[in-house]
Amino acid sequence: MTIKVAVALAAMVGAMPLASAPAQARPDVVAFRGGYSPGTIVVRTHERRLYLVLDDGRAVRYPVGVGKAGKRWAGATRISGKYRHPAWSPPAEVKRDNPRIPDVIPGGSPANPMGVAAMTLAGGEYAIHGTNRPGSVGGFVSYGCVRMYNEDISDLYQRVSVGTPVVVTQ
Repeated sequence: MTIKVAVALAAMVGAMPLASAPAQARPDVVAFRGGYSPGTIVVRTHERRLYLVLDDGRAVRYPVGVGKAGKRWAGATRISGKYRHPAWSPPAEVKRDNPRIPDVIPGGSPANPMGVAAMTLAGGEYAIHGTNRPGSVGGFVSYGCVRMYNEDISDLYQRVSVGTPVVVTQ
């Protein structure tokens, strides 16, 4: 299945070696306030962090890459699909900005911006996904998607299900 989601590719189609997350990037369990129900994913864009709310004022925290200037958004949605090694088709906006991008990049390809897994978000062309470009995690880099280290998306993927609420704040 091909997933159409918006992610920043810039000059990312060329083959680059895969790298893994730095050792310090492993998710931490941290104190968390905000009034969200356990199981909710909260993306704090300004922090470039994603939180999976636990109970008792705690959350699992992950570093993420988020929307670049003009591509950021905020709102509430849900996970609408979960995919391992998805193929990717660039949305029209990405294709317009980067016309040399292929129409489809197969799952598992080092050039595929989805990394090892993707969770699509209802109501749009966005996803929370891995990346084969770990240097982009922690920056304002995408067309609106939330990028995670492949190790972290694998961890989060196992913890949540389709229907999980997602809240993105500025």
